[in-house]
Amino acid sequence: MALSADQQEQLNSRLHHLLQTLDQHKHRSLIAQTLETLLNMAAADLDRLDWKILSAALQDLEQGFQVFHRYRHVRKISIFGSSRLPADSPAYQMAVGFARCVSQQGFMVMTGAGGGIMEAGNQGAGAAQSFGLNIQLPFEQNSNPFIAGDDKLIDFKYFFTRKLFFLRESDAIALFPGGFGTQDEAFECLTLSQTGKSPPIPVVLIDPPGVSYWQDWDTYIHKHLIAGGLISADDHRLYTITDDIATACAAISGFYQVYHSSRYVGDRLVMRLNQELTDTQVQWLNQTFADILIQDQIRKSGALPEEKDQQEPQPQQVQDQTEHLPRLVFYFNQRDHGRLNQMITAINQMEVADQDHYHPERK
Repeated sequence: MALSADQQEQLNSRLHHLLQTLDQHKHRSLIAQTLETLLNMAAADLDRLDWKILSAALQDLEQGFQVFHRYRHVRKISIFGSSRLPADSPAYQMAVGFARCVSQQGFMVMTGAGGGIMEAGNQGAGAAQSFGLNIQLPFEQNSNPFIAGDDKLIDFKYFFTRKLFFLRESDAIALFPGGFGTQDEAFECLTLSQTGKSPPIPVVLIDPPGVSYWQDWDTYIHKHLIAGGLISADDHRLYTITDDIATACAAISGFYQVYHSSRYVGDRLVMRLNQELTDTQVQWLNQTFADILIQDQIRKSGALPEEKDQQEPQPQQVQDQTEHLPRLVFYFNQRDHGRLNQMITAINQMEVADQDHYHPERK
């Protein structure tokens, strides 16, 4: 459909204003790169379908970025599981209890906004502590009544953009029994963790008492993947299996007790902590986890100068909230992510000063 004269004039005006003010924009280099990509595509002989995909994907991304931006300093937990389980099923009731537990700790919950386990997650957390990432399907996927109409409900056209936000925004993953979609989400999360394409996060697989869905799944993982040498022996440390709500909640909040977050600066992994470790504790880490280092040692540090250099200029009110945190810096082999998770667990179990006043729900 062609643009009207008014729409064309408005578009021209906005483009002109953007180009005139681009030098003052804090993300100018990335905006210029994006515009150059669009110009290159416009000059190429692309099909109309290609442009429809690009346009719809960008609209998905735009609304996702807009919704999540104001909650960027609150940790979020994605809850996955079957859309077909009724409200009186044990798994549904357990998902309600789990979502209520983590929301009371200050975490926010993300679900696919549909029925079953998704509905249970929104019900347990309540709309104020929930997001709904709905997908436009011809069946099965009307938004549930506990998130319908909320300004944190997002309707995605594509699965890939929806999945991007689930994984980008998640600080923890909770999986209940489910079908192909749940299995896909489980393996996607574990693949990204195993390959280091996502930062370390807790992944909790939750069975109702007396149900062995995830235990049987774990048996398959050990029998065919680990025993067959298809994954590393420590890769099972990327997830926790439980049939207890309190244990599931503790696995997530405990993950962020001392550990805060991590990022790479060049070849070095920079691990941010909520509290500083003692020299003796760091020495123990060097002795215990020397196998995951490719050179040098684990060293205590403050924020590295390169961390600031790699950020675009920002207004004072949104500058890096982690600059004050103590760090551990080391050359991780970028292969043994199960062992890295084991190291994070060990760090979280260490005695540190002011341990009773931490906020695992804050980024």
